[in-house]
Amino acid sequence: MNEARLALDIRNLRRSFVQGPETIEVLKGVDLAIARGEIVALLGPSGSGKSTLLQAAGLLEGGWSGHMMIDGEVADSLDDRARTALRRDRLGFVYQFHHLLPDFSAEENVMLPQLVAGARRAEAAARARQLLVALGLGARLGHRPSQLSGGEQQRVAVARALANRPALVLADEPTGNLDEDTADRVLAAFLDMVRGHGAAALVATHNRALAARMDRTLRLDHGRVVPA
Repeated sequence: MNEARLALDIRNLRRSFVQGPETIEVLKGVDLAIARGEIVALLGPSGSGKSTLLQAAGLLEGGWSGHMMIDGEVADSLDDRARTALRRDRLGFVYQFHHLLPDFSAEENVMLPQLVAGARRAEAAARARQLLVALGLGARLGHRPSQLSGGEQQRVAVARALANRPALVLADEPTGNLDEDTADRVLAAFLDMVRGHGAAALVATHNRALAARMDRTLRLDHGRVVPA
């Protein structure tokens, strides 16, 4: 794999947690490389460390050791401010529960990360509308999350994740809270949008059928990433 094209390059990533007198090793030397434009599924049962790996790759918490590069930038030596900027500008996130802001419309939810990144309001609104229309939500721009179905809410979350044109999207069980038919439609929209934007994605899931629709499938096995 050409290192110049890597959206994510992780080497010997380790993460442990202290519970009382015991230290629990969750990640035991993870090596993982994802090329730009590649969508990778990460399989593993609950408790295997999928979320821990995504949180580390997303720079959402510290406590890990190892080497990590995101879109060509070394992440393990950055201070908090630089990590925040890297997370804002190069990463997008989709969770099992959409975490939309309830008092804002679909359009406003997709505008917000752009405004935080310094975009002008008109530009942010145009980008939000473009993404939401592409996801089939053109008639729902002004609706708040409570007025949207579960699948619609998750498509808004996909649009929000792509709003700042990230190099890498991290998705943690993005369809795990949806029924099978809705999950299938949301995943199809997610894959189309990520590929259409030339982004890479790492998608944690326990669903092998969904994983099979991605470019490559890996699994967490005793704290290490191995081919599925």
